Amino acid sequence: MSRAAGPTRDATPDAHLFPTRPYDLVKEFVIALVVMGALTVLLVAVFSSPDRKAVSLRAWARAAPSDVVATATAELAGTSTSATYGAPYNTAGPGQDLGPLHLQRWGGVRIPIHSARDLVLTPLQTVSGDTALATALTTYQRASTAQQTKWASSYADALAAVPDGDPAKAKPGSYGPVPILTSRFLTLASSGGLEGVLTTSNAFYGSNETKPLLPLTDGTYLEGQARADHLGGDQWGMMNETGNYPGQPWMWLYTFWYQVKPFATSGNADALVWGLMAALTLVLIFVPYIPGLRALPRHLGVHRLIWRDTAARRSAK
Repeated sequence: MSRAAGPTRDATPDAHLFPTRPYDLVKEFVIALVVMGALTVLLVAVFSSPDRKAVSLRAWARAAPSDVVATATAELAGTSTSATYGAPYNTAGPGQDLGPLHLQRWGGVRIPIHSARDLVLTPLQTVSGDTALATALTTYQRASTAQQTKWASSYADALAAVPDGDPAKAKPGSYGPVPILTSRFLTLASSGGLEGVLTTSNAFYGSNETKPLLPLTDGTYLEGQARADHLGGDQWGMMNETGNYPGQPWMWLYTFWYQVKPFATSGNADALVWGLMAALTLVLIFVPYIPGLRALPRHLGVHRLIWRDTAARRSAK
C-alpha cells in the first residue's frame, strides 16, 4: 500500500516537535554546482582580472632605461618617494595621520634605509674591474653632502628638461660624477645583478624584497603599467598575485573607499580608510549586541526566500 509523500513523523519521543519530509540532498548539490559553475564562467569572461608577470629590476631597466637613470638620480638627490617617505624608512616625512593620531610617526623607523647609500652607492660598490666607476664613487663620497645634492639635483633638472628623459640628450653641466654613477647603475640593473645585490636574506623569510621594490616604485614605469590595467589610486581594478587564480575580490570594500571623497583627495587616505575599515569591522563584530541593528534580519525577512515553507511548518505543529 502506498501513500503520497508528505510530512512524516519519526517514531521518537520528540517527533511531534520536529516534522520531517523527504529531501534529495544530491539533487540540490548538483543544481547548486551547475548554477555556481555557470555563474563563475560567465563572470570570469566578463570581469576577469589581468594576470601579468612580475616586473623585475632587469625588466624595468630594459623597458625604460631613462626612467632607471632618472630614479637613480632622484635617489642621490634625496628627492625620490622613498627618500622623503618617512617612517618606517626615515624621518624625512611626517607620514600618515588619523586626525590627531600620528600613526606612521608613532610606528618609528623600523626599516632604516638611506636611499642614496643603500639603493645606489652600495650596489655600485660591488662592481669590480670598472676604473671609471671606482673613481666616480671616490669623488662622490669625498664631496660634502651639499655638493653631492647639488650635483644630483642639477642632473635631475637636466634630465627633466629632455622630452624623453634620454641622458644622452641632457645639456652639459656641472654634474660631477653623477652621470657615470647613474649610467653604471643602469648597466647593473640591465644585467640582473642589481636585484641580487638589493635582495637580502637576513630575515625570518627566505628573502627580503623591500629594497628591490623601493627603486622600482620610485620610478614611473611601474605606475604606468598599473594604470594601463586600471590599477591606479584613482582607478578601481584588481590584479592576480601569482598564477591563474582568482584575484582579490575580498578587497573590493577596502579599495572602494579610495574612489570617493574625502578619501580620493586626501593625503592621509591610507590612514583614513584603515580607520574606517577598523570601525566597520567592530560594528560587524558587535552586531549581535547592538539593539535594533541585530533585529534587522528578522524584520527584513530575507530568510523567507530560503526557508519557504514557514507557514506549512507552523500548520503542521
